[in-house]
Amino acid sequence: MSLNVKILAAALGAALVAVLVVVLVPWGGSTAAHRADSHRLSPGTEATFVEFLDFECSACAAVHPALDQLRAEYGDRIGFVVRYFPIDSHQHAEPAARAVEAAAQQGAFAPMAQRMVETRGEWGGRPEPMDERFRGYAADLGLDLAEYDRVYAAPATLDRIRSDRADGETLGVRGTPSFFLDGERLRPQTVGDLVDAFDAVLAR
Repeated sequence: MSLNVKILAAALGAALVAVLVVVLVPWGGSTAAHRADSHRLSPGTEATFVEFLDFECSACAAVHPALDQLRAEYGDRIGFVVRYFPIDSHQHAEPAARAVEAAAQQGAFAPMAQRMVETRGEWGGRPEPMDERFRGYAADLGLDLAEYDRVYAAPATLDRIRSDRADGETLGVRGTPSFFLDGERLRPQTVGDLVDAFDAVLAR
């Protein structure tokens, strides 16, 4: 583990403790933690790390820098996958996921997801709709806005998001962020626990 990861682990470990209860727990479900069309952020094929996230979730935003660093360190060996899990109590979580999915259809999943996480403090928890703000992010990324609008409003986009959430629920996900490594549930108390899990699976 590099010095950068150690620093991030120390800084963000408390955020994980606040929302997650490390052990590897076999999930025993009938649905894969990821599917062929799941969004993949790194090319690694030796193991697969899956995060179920809600873009309005403060804990997801808090651990995001550490996950970025872990992906930089392990992504050539571990495939990092992101799946949607908007929580009902978060008003903007599902629209944010629709915006990210609309961007994904133009090859911009990663930059739009990054933008959502980085700006969460500006729109999360506010009472007014955020559709135009999210559309502005698409414009900033240079996306075709007519196509973005079409996909954002398409029933198939919502179906895709809800399919991710249904898979998560089948796997026992009840909150975010939730993590799986090669189909096994991780319940880390610190970012260092994730590093230990990665090292263990790569040593097999």
